[in-house]
Amino acid sequence: MGARRSRGLSLVELLVGMAVGMVVVAAGSSVVLDNVRENRALALETRLMQDLRNAVDIVSRDLRRARYWAASASGVRSDDGSVVIPNPYAAVSPMAAASDATLFRFSRDAVENGFVDANEQFGFRLHNGAIELQLGDGNWQALTDSTLLTVTSFVVEPSVEESSLASFCVNPCPPASVSCPPRQQVQRFAVTVSGQSIADPRVRRSVQSSVRLRNSAVVGSCEV
Repeated sequence: MGARRSRGLSLVELLVGMAVGMVVVAAGSSVVLDNVRENRALALETRLMQDLRNAVDIVSRDLRRARYWAASASGVRSDDGSVVIPNPYAAVSPMAAASDATLFRFSRDAVENGFVDANEQFGFRLHNGAIELQLGDGNWQALTDSTLLTVTSFVVEPSVEESSLASFCVNPCPPASVSCPPRQQVQRFAVTVSGQSIADPRVRRSVQSSVRLRNSAVVGSCEV
């Protein structure tokens, strides 16, 4: 009986097999790492967009309430001959140029007292990479989380449309008058917030919103 020949892999075949296996593992690992990076970037983008959208929604919601006054009829006319009372909550800024802050007021009185209380003053501003909101006179609190995102831009741009109320005046206005006739001001704000993720500064997003104030202002007066 002849000698049995040994069977198995030669050293060269084993090295070639190991090299092919390492290439396959490296390719698979690269695909997995790419998927992990994409998922992480998508999660950061989603979180950033959600935080920016929440901030814009809060700013828009509160801005719509600016100038609210339960006794607004007292600022339009008086049937009993008494003095017309101006709206104490009428002040809103900015009025002309775009700004990184907005200040406004609205009534929270159960029974109107005729003046602006400390807890009826509100606003938003960009401060140290975060949007802050004002809750009362001088009380500023962070709206966005500076440990998760940096707000790089907060812009509130106003625009005003005026409608003449001359038809409500009994007497005609003098030709050179700047206050007559009265005019109704419909104010809008374009709110833009931009930010970047703290975990990955390359992840940047921007959110925009348009806000129309529900409570219009009336400027000027009729000729007496």
